[in-house]
Amino acid sequence: MQAEYTIKVQAIRSKKQAPRFYVNIPLPLAAALELEAGELVQWQLLNRNDLRLVRHAAAPPRKATMRK
Repeated sequence: MQAEYTIKVQAIRSKKQAPRFYVNIPLPLAAALELEAGELVQWQLLNRNDLRLVRHAAAPPRKATMRK
């Protein structure tokens, strides 16, 4: 699995609203983390260059199934 992903920050500008910024998580990374749609996460600012994504309540890890 690739360990680094370069993404672009997107800005959404709507009339009469402050701009909002979005960052997408690449699908292979989301799959490796077993992220679920609607899951609650929180960003922690470590310094100007580092953010940490913290899960509030991650589901238990899925058990790997072995093929015969």
